[in-house]
Amino acid sequence: MTSTADHVATIDHLRARDFPARPTADGRVESGPGFHIADLRVSEDFWDADLSRVEEVLEEFEAELSALDRVLTSRWGAPDVLDLTDSLERSAMGDPVPPPLDTLCGYVPELRVWRVNGRWVGLGVGQGDRESPFQLLVAMGEEGAI
Repeated sequence: MTSTADHVATIDHLRARDFPARPTADGRVESGPGFHIADLRVSEDFWDADLSRVEEVLEEFEAELSALDRVLTSRWGAPDVLDLTDSLERSAMGDPVPPPLDTLCGYVPELRVWRVNGRWVGLGVGQGDRESPFQLLVAMGEEGAI
C-alpha cells in the first residue's frame, strides 16, 4: 500500500509535467491534450467478493481520500466538489463531454477540486461496476476546462 506522502509526490510530479499533444498511457497515468489522470491506488476486483468485503475496501479508500484531502487542503485551501452526474447524463445522451471528464464520469461520482497555478487538481474514488476494483485517482487539467 502506498502512503499519503507517495500520493502527494505523484500529484506534484504530474503538476510539473506538460500535457501531451496526443493521448498517451504510461503505466497508471493516462494523459492527453490538457489533462492527466493517474491511479494512486487500485484495489482487487470483486468478482466473488461478499458485500462486507466491498464495503470494507470502500471505507479504506474513502479514508485514504480524506487523508489526502486534508494534506492538499492545508496547502491550497478547501476544495470545491464537482458532481459528475451531469457529465455522465450528457455522455449517455451522446452529447460531447470534454476530456478528462468524459472518462471520469463513467466511474467517479464526484471530484474534490483545487485550482492551483493555472491548473485544476481533482481527487476521487470510483468503481466502474460492482465487480471492478476501486480506484483512488488524481486528475488534473488546464484551468477553465471545468
